[in-house]
Amino acid sequence: MDANPGSAEATQTGSANAYDIARIMQAIPHRFPFLLVDRVVDLVPDVSAVGIKNVSINENFFQGHFPAHPVFPGVLIIESMAQTAAVLVVETLGPSAQGKLVYFMTVDGAKFRKPVVPGDQMRVHVRKEKQRGNIWKFAAEAKVDGKVVAEATYAAMILDK
Repeated sequence: MDANPGSAEATQTGSANAYDIARIMQAIPHRFPFLLVDRVVDLVPDVSAVGIKNVSINENFFQGHFPAHPVFPGVLIIESMAQTAAVLVVETLGPSAQGKLVYFMTVDGAKFRKPVVPGDQMRVHVRKEKQRGNIWKFAAEAKVDGKVVAEATYAAMILDK
């Protein structure tokens, strides 16, 4: 029986649609402390991607947001959505992405439904809505334990470095 891409079985068996941190770091330029995608468990080029962010109390922003009640900042949830989308763009463009960066342009309709806290595993579901030239538009949902914690639509521009 074949594993479905993005399933636990597919991820454990090294599905071609699963991206570990080394492959993510090849695709996008972000690095610690601003790399906010730990794994991509499913990617369908030109369609969608599912990224994972494991939220740990050891992350430096929890020192100030908020020390007595740590909450993963909403703006970083949006950034993890953008980084997951950037991996989708780079993998869709293939070799033609060489020497290019994905720049955030707009964020619309952002809604935060529930706090994300240390110990949570956030799954970021990104779907390409359309592309016109070097402008790409996406819809995304972040989920913890299958429940939507945030959502947004946004646009990005693909430009030379």
